[in-house]
Amino acid sequence: MSKIELVLGAVALLAPASAMAWPQAVIADPYGARSIVHDDVGSLQPRLAAAVAKGDRKPEVLLNLGAIYARQNNPSAARAMFQMVLDQPNMDMATLKGTAWSHDLARRGLARVGQMAAR
Repeated sequence: MSKIELVLGAVALLAPASAMAWPQAVIADPYGARSIVHDDVGSLQPRLAAAVAKGDRKPEVLLNLGAIYARQNNPSAARAMFQMVLDQPNMDMATLKGTAWSHDLARRGLARVGQMAAR
């Protein structure tokens, strides 16, 4: 090993980790929660609607599609999604802010849709 290779190797080992290129951690978001928060649902809404049409009844899909329908001022479609969640067993779910029960989220969604209708 030459002196130059040895010096370059030592510099690489002594360089602070922040100066080295590390791949960014990619956080999976298969149900589009971040897209909903950022109101970027253009491609998400058709994807979730297609999943429901094919029989996908995961609470994550139904809750997120219900939230999109509520934002699109489609209260009857939103209510239908939230009701489908309530018709299933209550599940502990991961959210962007921690965890929550699927029925609690569906009831909150129904309450928001009810407030929209009252306006």
